[in-house]
Amino acid sequence: MTKIKVTQTKSQIRRPKDQKRTLESLGLRRISQTVVHDSSPTILGMVNKVSHLVSVEELK
Repeated sequence: MTKIKVTQTKSQIRRPKDQKRTLESLGLRRISQTVVHDSSPTILGMVNKVSHLVSVEELK
């Protein structure tokens, strides 16, 4: 299974609660923090929901 690297690029201040909770579920708490996840449909859906706050890279 491929892995993706998710980095928070923008602040969660003044964002709806569902977006804040999605970032928390991904394991992101502060700007420039990076986490690695498996590329599953659940994770990709969460990344899609907060795509304007994060950057994504595919790892091989």
